[in-house]
Amino acid sequence: MASGVPPAPLDSAVAAVIDGTGALAGWTREAAELLGYADADVIGRPARALVAPRPARGGRASGAPGGHVLALRRVDGACVDVWVRLLPMSGSTVLAWGLPVGALTAWGDDTSMPRTVLEQDAWQVALVDRDLRPRRWSPAVRRAGRFSAGGRDLLCDMPMMDGNGTGADLLRQVMETGRPVVGAAGVLRAPRPDQSDLVYSLTAAPLYDLRGDISGAFTSLVDVTERYESGRRLNLVYRASRAGDELDIRRTAEGLVDTLVPALGDLAAVEISEAALQGAEPPLRVHGLRGDFRRIAAKHAHGAWPSDLVQVDEILPAVPDQPGFRELERGTVLVSNDLKNYLGFLGDVPQAARMVPRDLHASIGAALVAQGRVLGYVQVFRTRRPYAFTGHDAKLVKEIITRAALGIDNARRYTREHRVAETLQRSLLPPVSSSTAAAETAGIYLPPPGEVGVGGDWFDVIALSSLRTALVVGDVIGHGLKASTTMARLRTAVQTLADLDLAPDELLVRLDDLVQRMAAESDQPDTLGASVLYAVYDPVGRLCRLASAGHPPPVVVHPDGTTHVVDVPPGPPLGVGGVPFEVAEVPLPPGSVLAMCSDGLLGIVRRGRHAPVSPPADAEAEFAASLRGACRPGRPLREIGEELVDQARQAAERSDDITVLLARTRAVPGDSVAQWRFPPDPAAVAEAREVAVARLTDWGLHENVFATELVVSELVTNAVRYARGDIVLRLVRDHVLVCEVSDSSESQPRLRRAHNDDEGGRGLFLVAQVTTRWGSRYDASGKTIWTEQPIGAEHGSTEE
Repeated sequence: MASGVPPAPLDSAVAAVIDGTGALAGWTREAAELLGYADADVIGRPARALVAPRPARGGRASGAPGGHVLALRRVDGACVDVWVRLLPMSGSTVLAWGLPVGALTAWGDDTSMPRTVLEQDAWQVALVDRDLRPRRWSPAVRRAGRFSAGGRDLLCDMPMMDGNGTGADLLRQVMETGRPVVGAAGVLRAPRPDQSDLVYSLTAAPLYDLRGDISGAFTSLVDVTERYESGRRLNLVYRASRAGDELDIRRTAEGLVDTLVPALGDLAAVEISEAALQGAEPPLRVHGLRGDFRRIAAKHAHGAWPSDLVQVDEILPAVPDQPGFRELERGTVLVSNDLKNYLGFLGDVPQAARMVPRDLHASIGAALVAQGRVLGYVQVFRTRRPYAFTGHDAKLVKEIITRAALGIDNARRYTREHRVAETLQRSLLPPVSSSTAAAETAGIYLPPPGEVGVGGDWFDVIALSSLRTALVVGDVIGHGLKASTTMARLRTAVQTLADLDLAPDELLVRLDDLVQRMAAESDQPDTLGASVLYAVYDPVGRLCRLASAGHPPPVVVHPDGTTHVVDVPPGPPLGVGGVPFEVAEVPLPPGSVLAMCSDGLLGIVRRGRHAPVSPPADAEAEFAASLRGACRPGRPLREIGEELVDQARQAAERSDDITVLLARTRAVPGDSVAQWRFPPDPAAVAEAREVAVARLTDWGLHENVFATELVVSELVTNAVRYARGDIVLRLVRDHVLVCEVSDSSESQPRLRRAHNDDEGGRGLFLVAQVTTRWGSRYDASGKTIWTEQPIGAEHGSTEE
């Protein structure tokens, strides 16, 4: 007998033969074992002697027709209740056949339970044989119409939702393995298109015959369609809501069609208005399709999107205004269960053929409406599945579309804010390429992808006095409009401070004070901060002076190809306060390439390595190696910068913006620079004029002689009057003529308008009239007053 199979009730049966005199003529081994007597003790003796005088407990045994329950005496004096039935044999001989009441009760339970189950009408229960032919079934099975004309149970053809075949495959598995299956989900297809499919929970267990062999299977089906549909609706609505988390209109639309196909239909498409795609306000009313809606997402459950339909990124064909558009604008879900009806909605125009699948069976569509504005449309089609859309489908689609419309509207608003921030960011940056007397420069700004938002990176190239150029790269904490506006304030502050000709370390100290004041005014002071690298290159001395406020150091590639990371003392980020900044000095021969970048690019370099994330020093070395490989002789700086950020453009996990500023240095030739030193004596004024005029004559700058004489006279005179040490006069010839007078005084020169009766105060006013720019700067030895005059292009210096 198979393991675990309960014994048949006959295994416990007892029997005895009683002759005409009432004596026991013989009995079975089971009877002897039940009462415990030896055959010699009872055979031939009256059978009545085995019956105890006390009445049995209950006159009849439950579940046994006819017969009586007798109390039979055991050999040890105890009694056992046995159901006994007398069956006449030949002559007066009688066969007494019986079962112990305990075994009979169990057998009654075993038989009454399947009778009860098979006779109930609450759920579908059936027994099938090894060939899957129905043997017994409850009335609910017949009422459900599960049997085909040939008597086949349609359960066998039911596809299982886990993809493991049909109901027949599952029942065969149960009978082959002897292991029951509980709660397997399957779908019974509706017999008519206007009916919905039903989802059932199937429980199956093996049936055993009297020999313990599996003879069939027990099946129980419970209709769980409503529970399944509720769960499916919740899942679809949840997926539609999650699709709006992308903050990207296109990805939200793609998530929407993934939700709808194949759950609701075979094909689905999403069209969005051109205005919404640009982040602008979509229309309140749609008067037909006038080339202002673009298909941005489409999906086919059975392969590629049909080539005869409108493709993704294609504008929808023009369709005249129809009453159905008003229904869509009011939030109505339109259902069309045949091709002709749908074409009628579109107005039966020829171009409608490209909007409808040829083998359409049913369609359902709705408008994406948010805040009363029409963002676009969603269409779902059934082609291979010949089932109509029902009212339940329309309610589900409306719930999905409502949530999707909110997600798309949020993405539209984010697109608008992102574009405003990016436009603001780019408008605040200088031209990508520029050229000064000190260097040729090229800058690249790469905003972060997707919904990260524009950051606060910036670069700047500022022309300073005496042909010097300031190079700036900064990175503000955070993203979005707040970071962009903070960046704008800092860039303006750097330009203002640079115009004062402050040293790099002093400029960063002033900028740090500004950031601390901005943080004190902010409602979120912990989120305000920035890093800045500020460098000043002098083409006359061919020296670059740098200071860093928590920014990555620059990299230099010399004309001979040697490369090194500049050792700039790392100061704290702006906003920390209380810590001084230090200046590094680096000689740069003409033709050197100085590269300054934000930490966003170094992060990409670190993630791009095959090894684990490397420390910053390794990332800087990697960046230096990349720069060396990109700086091929004669290559434009713009191309070098594009190669450096090319890896970042392809990085999927990039979450920060990237800024790179490249500068190829120039130098003023030595024969275009003249310098003299004079004592603070009034006679030095005339001598300074003479040497200056002589040098201008040598340079062929005759048209600049008069103005230069005036400038030298006024500036040297002021230096003689207020200074104590030697006076230095320097002339520099480039695209402009620079005249500098340096002395030990720290007094601030002021331009003022002299009154008619004033004896002085007109000197700087005259200087300002004959020059294009003038100003003063200070260092440890004193001050320098400088001026610039335009010169003819034919007299400019030749760059080294």
